[in-house]
Amino acid sequence: MQQKQIGRVAGVGDEEEDIVILVDVEELNDPPFLPPVGLNLTERFGLGSAFPLLSFNQGFVFQSLLAASSFQKAIFSSRTHSEQRTEYPLLKCSSRNKTDTCPATDQPQIHVIDDSSGQACPEYFRWIHEDLRLWKEKGITKELVESGKSTADIRLVVLDGKLYLKRNRGVFQTRDVFTIWGLLQLLRLYPGKLPDLDLLFQCGDRPVIKKANFKGEDATKAPPIFHYCGDDETFDIAFPDWSFWGWPEIHIKPWEPLRRELEKGNKKTTWMKREPYAYWKGNPDVSPTRGDLLKCNRKDKQDWGTQAYAVRWNQEARKGFKTTNLASQCTHRYKIYAEGIAWSVSQKYILACDSMSLHITPRFYDFFTRGLVPTEHYWPIKRDGMCKSIKFAVDWGNKHTTKAQKIGKAGSNFVLEGLKMKNVYDYMFHLLTEYAKLLKYKPTIPPGAVQVCLEAMACDVTGIEKVFKIASMVRHHADTGPCTMPPPYQPEELNSFLERKANLTKQVELWEASGAVGEF
Repeated sequence: MQQKQIGRVAGVGDEEEDIVILVDVEELNDPPFLPPVGLNLTERFGLGSAFPLLSFNQGFVFQSLLAASSFQKAIFSSRTHSEQRTEYPLLKCSSRNKTDTCPATDQPQIHVIDDSSGQACPEYFRWIHEDLRLWKEKGITKELVESGKSTADIRLVVLDGKLYLKRNRGVFQTRDVFTIWGLLQLLRLYPGKLPDLDLLFQCGDRPVIKKANFKGEDATKAPPIFHYCGDDETFDIAFPDWSFWGWPEIHIKPWEPLRRELEKGNKKTTWMKREPYAYWKGNPDVSPTRGDLLKCNRKDKQDWGTQAYAVRWNQEARKGFKTTNLASQCTHRYKIYAEGIAWSVSQKYILACDSMSLHITPRFYDFFTRGLVPTEHYWPIKRDGMCKSIKFAVDWGNKHTTKAQKIGKAGSNFVLEGLKMKNVYDYMFHLLTEYAKLLKYKPTIPPGAVQVCLEAMACDVTGIEKVFKIASMVRHHADTGPCTMPPPYQPEELNSFLERKANLTKQVELWEASGAVGEF
C-alpha cells in the first residue's frame, strides 16, 4: 500500500532523534483533528505495562530513524502535503522551555478557504441560542462577568488569537488542563476566526448558577458561567467536557481515535450474538442511583436482566487498567447510562456501542444530549423501581429485536456521526462566537493572567498526559469554515419538541404499567 510521510517526532538536546510518521495515502483525506496515532507508544517510549491502552491502531506506521532518546524529550507535530493546506511549523521543545513560557513568534495567520463549510450543523446546535437567551436582550457587561469570579475556577481570555488564563482555584485532576488544550486546538483549526473573548469556566461536577437566586427581574444579573453540564434549575452554559481530548487519570483516550475504535468494535459482535442483558460498569460510590443499580444484579432466582459491575479506579490503576478498555465493552444488547455526581462523560461511550441504551431518568444534560429523543435514540428507565424498569426494557427488546436494534443504531449514529470532532469544534466555535456578540466591552487581559500555548502546555509534561495531548493535536487549519448554524427554536416549536419527548417517556411508563411486552 502506498504511503507518504506526514510528520515526525523531533527530539531535543544532545540526543536529538527523528521519527518519521508514515500514513496510508487514503488516510490523507481524514480531518485535521484525526491525529497520526497508530503508533504503539507503550513499546516505542518504554512506558511499560501500566499503559496498555496507548496503541491507537489507525493504519499508521512509525519508523525510527535514529536511536531513541526518551519520550520526555519528544513532542509531536504533523505535516500534510495537501496543496490547499498550510503546514504548521514543527513544534520543538528545548531545555529552555518552561511551562509558563510561550514562543516569541506566533504561528502564521492562516485563513480558511471558505467562510462556511456549506454543511448544516446538527440540530442540537440550536441549544446554543437557548443557553445564551438570558443575556440576549441586555448583553453581558464587564461588571456582570466580574460578579461571577468567585464562582468560576478559571477565567479565559482570547485576544487577537492568543489565549490567556487566570486560575482562581485548583481543579480536580486535569479537567481544566484538557479543556484549555481543547481551546488551543480550536484556535489552530480556525486561526484568526475566533473573536476576542472573556469568559468564566467552572470545572466541577454540578452546575452552579441557580435560577432560584436570580428570580424575576434579577434573572439577567446571573453571571454567564461556562460549564460541562446544566439542568433545568440552573443557568450554566453547556460546553464540551475535557474528555474529548483525553482523561489520563483513568486512561480514557481522546474522543476521535476512541470513536473510531468503538466503530470497529461494534463490528466484532453482531447485535443478535451479544449477551441479551443490560450492562453497566462504573464507579457506584458517586451517586445513590448507581449504588441501587448494583442491586439489580441477579440474586438467587430473581433475574432483572442486568449485569452491573463496580469499578474501583485505584485498583484498576494498580492492575494497569486492563479491564476498562471502552472499545471492548460493546458485547451486550443493552447498555445502561446512570448519572454520577451530575452528568457523566460515559454517556457518549454508552451510546456509541450500537446497543439499545437504557437511560435512568437523567437530571443533567451536556451540550449534545438535549437532542436525544426517547424510544428513538434510547429507552427511558424510571429511577424509582429501576430494576423492574430495566427488566421490562430487556424483555421488550429481546421480543422485538428489530426495533431494539433500530433504537441502538440510531443512538450510536447520533454520537459516532453527529459528534465527530469537527462538530465538537464547530459547536465550540459557534457558542463562543455567539457569546462574544453579547459582550458590551472589549476584553482585556486580567491581572495575574498568563498566556497559554502548545509549548507551555506540552513541553514539560510526561507520560500519558503527553501521549493524549499528542494524540489530540490539530494537524493543520480547516479547509473550510464551520458548519452553518440552525435558527433558534420558536417558542411553540421548542415546547412541541419537549412535549413530544415527555409524552414518549410517559408512553413507555404506561407500557411498563401494563406489564405486557407485546407490539407497541
